[in-house]
Amino acid sequence: MPTRQLAIVIDAADPDALRDFWVEAMGYEPHGSAGVYRSATPPPGADGPKLVFQRVDDPRTSTKNRLHIDIVVGDEIETETDRLVDLGATRVGDLVEEVGTRWIVLADPEGNEFCLVYDT
Repeated sequence: MPTRQLAIVIDAADPDALRDFWVEAMGYEPHGSAGVYRSATPPPGADGPKLVFQRVDDPRTSTKNRLHIDIVVGDEIETETDRLVDLGATRVGDLVEEVGTRWIVLADPEGNEFCLVYDT
């Protein structure tokens, strides 16, 4: 199995402001935007996960996940979904297609949601 790129997705009321904060805090660079999403990446030559800030209308609560992991798997979304379900994950929803990419939401064995994505 190839090593996978990691993207951390953070729910935000104001994704632009939150991205600006993390860019300054981490020494990252703004990477791009699409729809309700903004992203930041390490500067060239530096390692680290991509950060994606997703605008959501619902506020943070004690039961709402505001941070989750995206695992970039390219065209292997269905194959990887099956593999992870065999390892104990639960498929939470159907394939979603939005802003030029697609993903499937799963939950790990303790119920923490994460996404398998074509591209972030």
